[in-house]
Amino acid sequence: MSEVRKYRITGEIKKGTHSIPFSVEVNALKKEHALQRVYAEMGSRHRARQFGIKVLDIKESKEEAPEVKA
Repeated sequence: MSEVRKYRITGEIKKGTHSIPFSVEVNALKKEHALQRVYAEMGSRHRARQFGIKVLDIKESKEEAPEVKA
């Protein structure tokens, strides 16, 4: 079974002539999955298209992702 990792993604959203900076932490299996999650969340929250979201940095956090207990 794969291990869930925590990623910190920073970037900015272009809205008209303004740029809105953001920094979020996402739990995902791969970097690509984390990136898609950020595009979906930022698009939903700010009504931004994928080409309007500019990702500046993706880092894997060294902190452990929280364990889910059933």
